[in-house]
Amino acid sequence: MENSQIWLNYRSNLKAFLHSKVSNPSDVDDLLQEILIKAYTNLHQVSSTSNVKSWLFQITNNTIMDYYRFKNKSKSLQSEELWYSEDDPDLQQSLSDCVLPLINALPASSAELLSKIDIQGMSQKEYAKEHRIDYSTLKSRVQKSRILLRNLFEECCVMSFDKNGGVIDYSSKSNSCTKC
Repeated sequence: MENSQIWLNYRSNLKAFLHSKVSNPSDVDDLLQEILIKAYTNLHQVSSTSNVKSWLFQITNNTIMDYYRFKNKSKSLQSEELWYSEDDPDLQQSLSDCVLPLINALPASSAELLSKIDIQGMSQKEYAKEHRIDYSTLKSRVQKSRILLRNLFEECCVMSFDKNGGVIDYSSKSNSCTKC
């Protein structure tokens, strides 16, 4: 089987495979060209024509891995590429002004717990020991209290979060918050 015939037989399958792994069509075309060059250069290494298809897909798979490796190494974001450049101090300040009033609006046990741990910085282990509470029980109470606090925030505001759960934007609901 000659080089051009092999390429004609498998080109569309390789391109479809590339499209399933790489989203940018121009990158797919570049990778396909790279695979063509590798195939023509190394076709003599294939022992039989029955192995050609698997060999081409192995080259394709390796080329895709190289592409993503290179892309990750060379990628450095420029500040103009970011949709935000740093935390918004006004956003943080306005939300932090609401934290204490909302904590105080929680049931007394939750308010005291979050005040000590999240505001004053006491460790959960310290708090558990001081109040003679099992540590795992305390962790559950802290999580439940934080959920209650978040619910209070959401009663007052519509918030947008990043992938790590940090607030990136918010807007107040019209006069629905009477706590802060």
